Amino acid sequence: MSLFCACPILECVYCLGCARWAWKKCRYTAGRESENWGSATSTEFEPVPRICRYILAVYEFDIRNPLWAPPGGYGINPDWVVSKKNYDENQGKVSPYMIYIDKDNQDILLLISGLNMAKESDFLLLLDDKLGQTKFDGGYVHNGLLKAAQWVFDTECDVLKELIEKYEDYTLTFAGHSLGAGVVTLLTMLVVKNRDKIGNIDRKKIRCFAIAPARCVSLNLAVRYADVINSVVLQDDFMPRTSVALEVLFKCLFCFPCILCATCLKETCTLQEKMLQDPRRLYAPGRLYHVIVRKPFGVGSISPAVKTAVPVDGRFEHMVISCHMVSDHSIALMEREFENAFNRLKEKDRVMDIPPQQRMERSSSLALEHSEEHKAALARAAALEVPEAYSPNEYGTFRKTQSGDDSDRGSSRRESWDELAGRILETDDKGEMVLKSNWY
Repeated sequence: MSLFCACPILECVYCLGCARWAWKKCRYTAGRESENWGSATSTEFEPVPRICRYILAVYEFDIRNPLWAPPGGYGINPDWVVSKKNYDENQGKVSPYMIYIDKDNQDILLLISGLNMAKESDFLLLLDDKLGQTKFDGGYVHNGLLKAAQWVFDTECDVLKELIEKYEDYTLTFAGHSLGAGVVTLLTMLVVKNRDKIGNIDRKKIRCFAIAPARCVSLNLAVRYADVINSVVLQDDFMPRTSVALEVLFKCLFCFPCILCATCLKETCTLQEKMLQDPRRLYAPGRLYHVIVRKPFGVGSISPAVKTAVPVDGRFEHMVISCHMVSDHSIALMEREFENAFNRLKEKDRVMDIPPQQRMERSSSLALEHSEEHKAALARAAALEVPEAYSPNEYGTFRKTQSGDDSDRGSSRRESWDELAGRILETDDKGEMVLKSNWY
C-alpha cells in the first residue's frame, strides 16, 4: 500500500525535475557562454573566412574546374597545390585532405575536410571515442581522431619537412572542419611534440584553426595548447557542445530524443566542479572564437559579433536548444557568416579611423595579450584543481607535476602557495600579516 502511495510523489518529483531542466534549457542561449568574453579584432580573425574557403576547396574533385565554388571562388591557385588525396588514396584512414602553399600570405597549409555522411570509414573514425581509452601528453584524447592524425603525420612528415626547409619564413597552418577539425587538432599536437622530425620549426610559427570541432581533448590539453590551436564556432552549432560519447549517441539513433534528453538532464544536474575535475571529459580545443549572428531563439539577425577567450569553466558546456543547431554546422554557411563578420570588424576599424602606425602597434601587442590571457587561463585551471593543469616547461608558468596520486599533487600545490605567501607577506609589529614593501 505504501508503495502505491509513493508513486504519485515520485511522479511529482520527476515532473518538477524535468520542468526545471526545460526552464533552464529554454533560457540558455548561444550568446550566454561568451557574453563576458572579449571582442576579437579584424587582424586576428582575418584568416578564418579565407581558410574556410580553402577547406571548401578540398571537397572539389578538380580544383581547376570547381563545381560548388562560392561567389568570388575559393581564392586558391591550382599551381600552388602540393598534393590532394581522396578516400581511396587515404585507405579510409582519414577524410580527404590537401597540402597547399599560400604564397600570398606566406603560409603552408594542411587542410582536412569534414564528415561525409555516405562514407562508413568516417563514421567508424568518429565513433571510436570511448572515454578514457587514450592518453596523450598528460591528458585524454579522442582515440579515433588520434589514430587518423598519427597516420597523416607519418604519411606527410617528410613532405612537411621539405616545405618548411624550402620556405623558412612561412608559417605552418593546420585547418579542418568538423571531423577534420578534430584530426587537425591532434595532428597539431603531434607536430608540436615532434618538431625535430619536421625541421625544428619554431612553435610560434605553428597554428591550427579547428572549424566547428568535435570535443576531442581533455580540459588540461585544451587550455595548454591554446597558444597554438584556435576553435571557431558559429552561434548554436551542436558539435562542440555534444559532450556525450559519440559512440553512445549514434548507437541510440533509434531513440535520439531520449538520449539527448537524458544527456541534457544529466548535465543540468551535474555540478560544474565535478565536470571540471573529470580528467576523461573531452572539450573543444584551444582558444575559442564564437561568432554571434542572430538574436536569442533566432527571432532576427543582428550585426555579427566575434567573441574570443581561453575559458576554463563555461567552455561550451551545454547544448543550445535551437532550430539552427544543425544548420550552423554547415561549412558553406560558416564561410558566408564569417566573411560578413570579418567585413563588420573591418568597417569598425575604418569608422574608428585608426592610424596605420597604431594598427601596426596593435598587431604587435595582440600576441602579447593572447599570451597573458593564456597564462591566466592556466592559472584558473590550476585554481580549479583541473587534473594535470600544468604549463609546458618552455613557458615556465607552472612546474610540471609528476604523475601520482591526488595527495601528491595537492601537497605540491600547497607548497607553491606557501612559498608565494612567504615571498610577499611579512609580520608587522602588531603580529599581523602585511604586504612587503618590495614584494614585486
